[in-house]
Amino acid sequence: MNKETKTALKSFNLRHTDCREEVLNTFVNSTAALSHSDIESSVDEKYDRVTIYRTLKTFMEKGIIHRILDAEGGSKYALCKEHECSKEVHHHDHVHFKCNDCGDTTCLESVHIPGITLPDGYQREDINLLIEGRCPNCQN
Repeated sequence: MNKETKTALKSFNLRHTDCREEVLNTFVNSTAALSHSDIESSVDEKYDRVTIYRTLKTFMEKGIIHRILDAEGGSKYALCKEHECSKEVHHHDHVHFKCNDCGDTTCLESVHIPGITLPDGYQREDINLLIEGRCPNCQN
């Protein structure tokens, strides 16, 4: 087992399983957000769709990953910035960028979503801002 993965799982009070290790390593080794099917195709075939779904759900609940809504209404997932998220609070007021050429979705941590004031009676739970265009790799 990768020592960093073991330490990360332990720091979030998660017991080690082979599936959790492989899924977390997939995120660590990726530069873009991943869909459920991306993860399914990158980990060992011994994990079924439901096991991977439960792993993603647990990782989101613990503050390891966050969900990004893509332009087609599906979900992708990306690692949370280290030590910024927890089970109780996720901090993701940043922009996500989807490249229309390669399809990669990335977090733009340096571009923050401006403050939004909602009318009385509304309570914010999450904000998603997706910008579509061409990434630097596809422009070259």
